[in-house]
Amino acid sequence: MPVPESTRLLFELEGTVEENLNRHLAAAQEWMPHEYVPWSQGRDFAELGGEAWDPEQSRVTPIARTALEVNLLTEDNLPSYHREIERAFGRDGAWGTWVHRWTAEEGRHGICIRDYLLVTRAVDPVELERMRMETMQAGYDTGDKPLLQVCAYVSFQELATRISHRNTGRYTQDPLAERLLARVSTDENLHMVFYRNLVKASLEISPDAMMRAITDEVVSFAMPGAVIPSFARKAALIAKAGIYDLRIHHDDVVLPLLRYWKVFDLTGLGPVGEAARDELAAFLKTLDAQAARFEERRDAAAARREKLKNG
Repeated sequence: MPVPESTRLLFELEGTVEENLNRHLAAAQEWMPHEYVPWSQGRDFAELGGEAWDPEQSRVTPIARTALEVNLLTEDNLPSYHREIERAFGRDGAWGTWVHRWTAEEGRHGICIRDYLLVTRAVDPVELERMRMETMQAGYDTGDKPLLQVCAYVSFQELATRISHRNTGRYTQDPLAERLLARVSTDENLHMVFYRNLVKASLEISPDAMMRAITDEVVSFAMPGAVIPSFARKAALIAKAGIYDLRIHHDDVVLPLLRYWKVFDLTGLGPVGEAARDELAAFLKTLDAQAARFEERRDAAAARREKLKNG
């Protein structure tokens, strides 16, 4: 009886997973979420005789609040992400050890971001909790993506998340938020490196299938936060602010990974891989053009606002 493709890949990549797990454990520095929260700024809310939240209490702009909410709500859906990663990677050996280590590290992101937001009263806590409930009840479902597609997706997603956190921190103009989100971003970068290296190894083991998976994930990419209530509107605001937009996605997420994997220099691809690479090249041209049009519209709108402001 033939061995299923997914089982074969899990076995052949086991050594790579173990090597990168050990590299990750050596590189990851222990840090404590509570050390990044300004607890002295905290005070009771109305139900405990304190003061209800008011927008005037927030030190960050409405757009920064939106970005902070989206970042946190994305982290909140960790139970769904764990289920999907475990389904693809399994619980055994180095694969299972990685799944649980990754989940444990990701868990502290939501903890410290939420604590910071509530203590500093940066966002509406009632609205935040309602959105958390709705987001987690929606969950996240990959549609049982096969192993190689999962590896490709999480490579792009972890890098995108890292950049989104870093840019959000800078945009808040709050040194405490920037310090916190920079720390979270460091975790996300280490996670990206792990997945990126799995894709590199997979290109050597199954080049055609991995190339097809890379193309599929670039073409259909959507952040896991897409299940957040009113995500499209929030994402548009974040893009207009330059926190995360098509240009950033194209230049700082997709292209660096494709260059690392040397996808356009690979030799020995079969018809499936060559077709996937051609499709990828065509899509990148489209994505670049879309990013340019978005930048032009954003710049034109900014110029109009400046003209009205100056009379």
